[in-house]
Amino acid sequence: MNAMLRHRSCAGQLGFSSLVVMTVSSWLSITPAAQAQIAVSANDNKVYLDNGVVKVVRAPPPDTLTIIDLHSHPPHAIAQINVPASVVGPPSSVAIAPDQSIALVTAAMKVDPADPSKQVPDNRLSVVDLQSKPPTVIAQVECGKSPAGVSINRQGTLALVANRSEGTVSVLRIEGKKVTHIGKVTLGDDKAGVSHVAFAPDGHTALATRDGDNMISVLSIVGEKVEYTKRDLSAGLKPYGIDISPDGGLAVVANVGRGNGDSDTISVIDLKATPPRVIETKTVGQTPEGIVLSPDGKFCAVAIMNGSNKAKDSPFLGQNGELLLFKIQGTRLALVAKAPIGHWSQGVAFSPDGHTILVQNMVEKEITVFSWNGKKLHDTGRPIKTNGGPAGIRVSSRAASPP
Repeated sequence: MNAMLRHRSCAGQLGFSSLVVMTVSSWLSITPAAQAQIAVSANDNKVYLDNGVVKVVRAPPPDTLTIIDLHSHPPHAIAQINVPASVVGPPSSVAIAPDQSIALVTAAMKVDPADPSKQVPDNRLSVVDLQSKPPTVIAQVECGKSPAGVSINRQGTLALVANRSEGTVSVLRIEGKKVTHIGKVTLGDDKAGVSHVAFAPDGHTALATRDGDNMISVLSIVGEKVEYTKRDLSAGLKPYGIDISPDGGLAVVANVGRGNGDSDTISVIDLKATPPRVIETKTVGQTPEGIVLSPDGKFCAVAIMNGSNKAKDSPFLGQNGELLLFKIQGTRLALVAKAPIGHWSQGVAFSPDGHTILVQNMVEKEITVFSWNGKKLHDTGRPIKTNGGPAGIRVSSRAASPP
């Protein structure tokens, strides 16, 4: 790994203020049990979709982070603060520590200071203290160019960040609420498109997607030493989002394709095989952006754009995105339910009990809330409004593990 990068504590040096959409008293009233059931949504205010074209907002308001109470039915937003974020990269650009003490939020892109009609790579990861009242950004850490997907191990001691514009993975040490960049692992060149990295439950292995050169790299982890094993898997065209089952037996990956109207795929990786290998690939529709496994490992949820982000005159235009639910049958996937969602849809997340599913919709600036009983998928009709286009969503790794 390369030399350590500088960590900057920034309690009063971040250059942006917190925007809170709840009262401090309401935050104080949340019980510890309720605090253990939260999701966080990173929201991008810098861009919008104009007839199929992503454009930069002139003088945009700050990006935000929405904190969602999953203990209530239906879930609702309990806080919102200003945090740099980005829709560029997979919708796993935020992670929550297992003890719910902090959230990590990456910012892959920022408005170009020299040309406000364009974006350029950012390198910031923000550390949010979820236990302060109200939640507060307490530090920013410099990662590589365009930090995107981020994950924290179950031990809460290490985080890995995919740097999309330089072909590397940043390694971060976590000590309580202190987060330090301790090195990088190089997987490829700046065209590799390293997008997301996911830990296996035991913390000794991680998988990193590379949408630029269509590979999934296997990393080995011993303590804080992270190495590229040189083992690469081939799933589909432009592997992007990835999740690993709670028992570590398999992984699912979303292959987003080239966005030119063809139906794209998701793949299953058998992690029990020696060595691990891709064993199934299924066609799901245009652009599977978000992918996640249920807390019990029995289901896989996939949010597809379905052409909902295309121009009005495009032959590939879809009227809305779709949420697809697959049942895990051994190491195979079987479609069991689907439902319409919004437009330019991004991430998807299960509540800890697996009975609620959240789906982000960039155009509507809201999160659709579904109830799920293992057989029927139902839109509650109670979306969660976000101050910005919701672009990344996660629950904590511990909350997502089996009881």
